[in-house]
Amino acid sequence: MLAMAFPVIDPIAFEIGPVAIRWYALAYLAGFILGWRYCLRLAAGAPGRPEPEDYDDFLTWAVVGVIVGGRLGYVLFYNLPYYAANPLEALAVWKGGMSFHGGLTGVLVAILLFCRSRGISPFAFGDLIAAAAPIGLFFGRIANFINGELYGRAGEGVPWAMVFPRDPLQIPRHPSQLYEAVLEGLVLFIVMAVVVRLPAVRGRPGMAAGIFFIGYGLARIAAEFFREPDAQLGFLWGGATMGQLLSLPMVAFGLWMALRSRRTVPV
Repeated sequence: MLAMAFPVIDPIAFEIGPVAIRWYALAYLAGFILGWRYCLRLAAGAPGRPEPEDYDDFLTWAVVGVIVGGRLGYVLFYNLPYYAANPLEALAVWKGGMSFHGGLTGVLVAILLFCRSRGISPFAFGDLIAAAAPIGLFFGRIANFINGELYGRAGEGVPWAMVFPRDPLQIPRHPSQLYEAVLEGLVLFIVMAVVVRLPAVRGRPGMAAGIFFIGYGLARIAAEFFREPDAQLGFLWGGATMGQLLSLPMVAFGLWMALRSRRTVPV
């Protein structure tokens, strides 16, 4: 059985006394810090947009939105029967189980509440958040790969297929976490870095965020064709996965945002 060797990396990056620091936690930390710094850089060069200080103050809101929304999304979309029977387990975030679509919803709520309290446009504010989001997505998928979780479908005959330690079947599989790191992280970051600097986009609040929604949704739908669906869900309507079904309204919402912003007077 031909397959590349899975690079076994300890999920624990280092330990400080009794405290174990995991790569997954470091991925979140890197995403928040680098994303925040990137937003500051973009805001400094965007006259008429929210001030850099607004992104300083929003960082805590973003952390809460991602963690609370991500966990609730996983509970509701991916394993509701289990958590309905074991409600206290929903609080055990350290055991894993986060949903991007839930985290995104949490951040959207945080943006709306924060911008309302500051009297600033959530569309203009969200554009720069959208440009920075792929940074966290990239590191998160790399952490998934290190953990050997969310692996791909059977990839027999694929030269770069791997046997993941957590796979009960122990067959060569697509390293779909890396596919997602490239599509949702690297490629989407480059696309957003270009469009957020275009005058035709930058002058229309909501356009960049709409492009992000469309780009992520399409990237996730494509990557899910190589990703093994969650065992407790399997394939759903029409052979689609939960990730694909949740991404469809995201693409539609992105199209609405992009069309809406085109009708606005450039600022």
